[in-house]
Amino acid sequence: MTAYIGAILVVAAGLSIGTCAWPVKVLRRLRFEHWWFAGMLTGLVIVPWTAVLAFCPHWLEAYRSVPACILIKSNLCSLAWGVANLLCGILIIRVGVALTGAFLTGLGVATGATLPMIAKGSGLFSSAPDIGSPAGLTVLIGVAAMLLGVMLAAAAGLGRDRALRKASAASASAQTSDRPGGFALDLGLCVLAGVASCGFGLAFVYGQGPIVAAMKARGAADVPANLAVWAAATVAGALINIVYPGYLIARKRSWGLFWSHRIEVCIAAATGIQLIGGGLLMGKGMLLLGALGGSVGYGIQQVTQMLGNQGLGFASGEWTGVHGSPRRLMLIAIAVLIAAAIIMAYGNKLA
Repeated sequence: MTAYIGAILVVAAGLSIGTCAWPVKVLRRLRFEHWWFAGMLTGLVIVPWTAVLAFCPHWLEAYRSVPACILIKSNLCSLAWGVANLLCGILIIRVGVALTGAFLTGLGVATGATLPMIAKGSGLFSSAPDIGSPAGLTVLIGVAAMLLGVMLAAAAGLGRDRALRKASAASASAQTSDRPGGFALDLGLCVLAGVASCGFGLAFVYGQGPIVAAMKARGAADVPANLAVWAAATVAGALINIVYPGYLIARKRSWGLFWSHRIEVCIAAATGIQLIGGGLLMGKGMLLLGALGGSVGYGIQQVTQMLGNQGLGFASGEWTGVHGSPRRLMLIAIAVLIAAAIIMAYGNKLA
């Protein structure tokens, strides 16, 4: 029963994170940098650190008791994720939610699902099965299926790109000016972001054990203790995702837009709330799935995250006017990724 609850939580986490880009579809006045700054400041700084300061007694003492190597390792992971997350925001603007989400899902899980079986995580995850065990090999089969899904999604995205160019020559010329380097550059950025995106889950896998124990030993409840993991483990990633858009805003001297469009700022902040909320659900779900939860939980979460991406992409019109082979390929890619998640879930039963 505990494992089923864990699976439900990671599914909910994936849907929360997968649809957190919806504000960019409705914002009219704020630009990319304002959306990203408000969202990341809210999700990576304001929410987790407010929880730590308000609900974690003796939090500074607790953090000081955590070995420095744990904090360094988890922040190196979040640094990689920070780069990937920033690229994700840029790619959503360049190629859309659907294709960006498919790449980040498939390539991210290929790394994020295998590493915890090779370099063991902290706490419960330290007893994860080896990669050569029956459970580990089953997870690898699921990873292979994920990569197949990514290749199909890439083919679908290329087909969509060509179809949209044929549909409107004027639109194509505008698209080319807005997207220097074309699909080849977008593809390269998607691959880089996909591989590095696993850092979000790995930051929790390698940091949660000692941090949660330290917070609970000093009187913190379960939810604030888990938020304390995200607060400390994502400092490096948060800096990248706040400093870069802040630089763009300063360069364009557009800080005033935050005050003049306060309603849109609140909408942009929803991205961060869904992100950290999804992270909290994912972390708890991983733990409930057991020792292999760092791999399997992350894999399932990524699949449902991609489903959220695709649903948002289709609903917002990214595939409007595109029919035939590209659309069929994307649907097949979704089916393959769902099958990969089922294989991984079976691997968790073998652990």
